[in-house]
Amino acid sequence: MQSYTVQAGDTLCGIGKQFGVSVEQLKEANQLVNNNIVPGQVLKIPEMTSTSTTIYTVMPGDSLYSIAEEYHTTVEELMKLNQLTSTLLTVGQKLTIPGSENITPTTYEVYTVKSGDNLYDIANTYNMTVQELMAINNLTSTNLALGQQLKVKSSSVLGASFEECYGEGYVEPKYLEYTVQKGDSLYIIANKYNTTVEKLMELNNLSNINLSIGQVLKVREI
Repeated sequence: MQSYTVQAGDTLCGIGKQFGVSVEQLKEANQLVNNNIVPGQVLKIPEMTSTSTTIYTVMPGDSLYSIAEEYHTTVEELMKLNQLTSTLLTVGQKLTIPGSENITPTTYEVYTVKSGDNLYDIANTYNMTVQELMAINNLTSTNLALGQQLKVKSSSVLGASFEECYGEGYVEPKYLEYTVQKGDSLYIIANKYNTTVEKLMELNNLSNINLSIGQVLKVREI
């Protein structure tokens, strides 16, 4: 089973769209009682059980890695299913994609490199790793040129609306947040904000009472 580390600005909705699973599947796999997630939290991504396939036509600039990323599979699985002996592809080649009936492929948009850009900042902006960015764009070096065009994850994947995933009329809750200070404990924070340790743990999906300085906690809904 895959895992994913929650980044700032992530929602269960956006993560679900990224990996082609539903919010409910994510909650069930991670035993979540609500939709709240926090940066640094590690989520299990449930496996897709569908055995259906689809046919993909290779486009200019494609690689097995980028296609595997797009359809949430692996290079090894693509090679095995298509009986490939090499990772080389040709434009117009037909590939069978495994288990893709219920998978929404990751979509990409084009980013044009500007003065001062570097791969790390671009990857961070689009919730990607430098390695992923290099592989998708077939880069062999981290050097960039002004005006160079890169494939990056679509903003529609990063910023999926709550209403889209949770139903019409759903309003994203807003929370009062508290930054953990030296000497703090869940009991002290709960007492300060007239709540309970149990509610703080549930609200922040905490599996234990350990805190770290600088950690941001949701304390109550505004």
